[in-house]
Amino acid sequence: MPEPLHDPHAPLDPTRVTSQPALTTSTGRIWLIVGGLFAAISAAVLFFLLPFTPHGLAAVALIVIVLLYASMVITQLVTRRGRPRLGILAALMILMAVTALAAVLVLAASQTTPGAIS
Repeated sequence: MPEPLHDPHAPLDPTRVTSQPALTTSTGRIWLIVGGLFAAISAAVLFFLLPFTPHGLAAVALIVIVLLYASMVITQLVTRRGRPRLGILAALMILMAVTALAAVLVLAASQTTPGAIS
């Protein structure tokens, strides 16, 4: 049996992820706060990983994290309030997480123990 079409005039279902206030009615300030905390934590971790091989990977990831957070601030300042702005902020936050995680995983995977069995 086909699922009924969504009625655009029906009230939003608050249990749907896309209907959450952080993606529908927020000013975006919470995204900047959480994004700033995440960027600071990621930057601290990546800073301590700078001496590890592959050399430069942590530095590049650190720069990308800072640029993505700067993009969040610029998005907050130049876009209109509403769902598009909140969607962009969420996407930038996800990109920050993916960048930091990928860099840490690559750095961790590339470390070898001297004398390990090959």
